[in-house]
Amino acid sequence: MNVIHTPLEGVVIIEPNIFGDSRGYFFESFSQRDFDRQVRPIKFVQDNESFSSYGVVRGLHFQRGRDSQSKLVRVIVGKVLDVAVDIRRGSPTFGQHVAVELSAQNHRQLFIPRGFAHGFAVLSPTALFQYKCDNFYAPQSEGAVKFDDPALGIDWRIPANEAILSEKDTRHKPLAEAEGLFDYATDLYAND
Repeated sequence: MNVIHTPLEGVVIIEPNIFGDSRGYFFESFSQRDFDRQVRPIKFVQDNESFSSYGVVRGLHFQRGRDSQSKLVRVIVGKVLDVAVDIRRGSPTFGQHVAVELSAQNHRQLFIPRGFAHGFAVLSPTALFQYKCDNFYAPQSEGAVKFDDPALGIDWRIPANEAILSEKDTRHKPLAEAEGLFDYATDLYAND
């Protein structure tokens, strides 16, 4: 696999080695050995899947404290714009984001470590999205940042009037007012 480092510490794009012929293709979507060696040692404990239609925006979500999560995300069907935002107060890249197109065609994956908010926008008619987490879902530790906070400057590549959000995602605060953010200097869980 090819690992591409982004401007955000720990956030990496992973491109698998694809072997194709007249029958189709094959690739390893995850290898614990290769991930530990080329990205960092990790133990994933939960796999999630979502199906969404064009214009759906999910995010920007995170879990706080001991329940924080690292995620490895990919698209099985369709195309999304996947976004990670640095929410570690004191980080040199606090409030900055990385946006990567993930699709069934490019087979790219994005690794988002603890200390980052995550979200995606569906750019194709439908998208089947899968992700691995290194901690279990804990609703009591949910946190979020408003997806269209102007201070973040994210171009979701969806016209604002076509964005489809859950009722909960419409209520999130901008980054400057968000609660439960990470501390870059002292939070033991931001970079586990």
